[in-house]
Amino acid sequence: MTASVQTSAPAAAPALPAALDDAITDFGNALTLERGRSPRTLEAYENDLRQCARFLAARRVRAWAAVTPAQAAAWLASLGRLAPSSAARKLSALRMFARHLVSARVLANDFTALLTGPKHRRKLPVTLTAAEVGRILAAPVGGVAPALRDRAILELFYSSGLRVSELAGLTLQQVDLENGFVRVFGKGAKERIVPLGGAARAALATWLASGRPAFVKPRKTASQFFLSRRGAAISRQMLWVLVKNHARRAGVAKSVKPHLLRHSFATHLLGGGADLRAIQEMLGHASISTTQIYTAVEGTRLVEHHAKFHPRNREK
Repeated sequence: MTASVQTSAPAAAPALPAALDDAITDFGNALTLERGRSPRTLEAYENDLRQCARFLAARRVRAWAAVTPAQAAAWLASLGRLAPSSAARKLSALRMFARHLVSARVLANDFTALLTGPKHRRKLPVTLTAAEVGRILAAPVGGVAPALRDRAILELFYSSGLRVSELAGLTLQQVDLENGFVRVFGKGAKERIVPLGGAARAALATWLASGRPAFVKPRKTASQFFLSRRGAAISRQMLWVLVKNHARRAGVAKSVKPHLLRHSFATHLLGGGADLRAIQEMLGHASISTTQIYTAVEGTRLVEHHAKFHPRNREK
């Protein structure tokens, strides 16, 4: 007779003091109403703030009004070897929260005012060459509906620089093929207009006429522009798999994700002489500093070309 082994469920995290937890919930509600933050962004902010709240509660802090700058700094220090970008995001969430508490008159002073974030060097985004993009766009072959859909998706990614969530949520009403643009609702529900290139317009038109009808199912609302085989909206996860699989078929060795097509779109536009402000608008960046990372990518490419092709750099 063998003894049964009983496994206990992992202990639940201790409940937070109501004053700490309720304030975080109120902050999330305010962001939803005032700024239109996405559910994923709100979840990340609230998780960061509750992590901080647990740290404070373990030190017998029961209300945000009692938090000192030293305690906030101690929480940041406790993050240890966390990646600088992740630590910076947590500090950003705490700063936004503290400003919210000051405006709501819960705090008299902002306890994050003197905090400094981790210094980190921003990595340059990897990009594809024009030849690599061409091979990926040519990977879906044939005239069957799935190939028409995939070709349209890849062309749209590279023609418009859409985020994967923006493309997945695209509706029929947002696409204007006659005038050659898509109306996109990006982060913070901000609307922007993104033009379409000729190849993308042709691929999208073919998908609508000859591919999409095969994916529409009876008794299902089909307002989404791109559909799965079940007639539902295509998911972000499916788009990741789709892009990765076609890059592999195209023989591209790089790890290709939808965002890499977005990076390549911006870098190739800049290399072709596009204005940085125009690229910022098309990408939906709130700040020009975010877009300026592509000038560094383009600068690196120019340095490489100079080193390779300038007569004075060639080996004797």
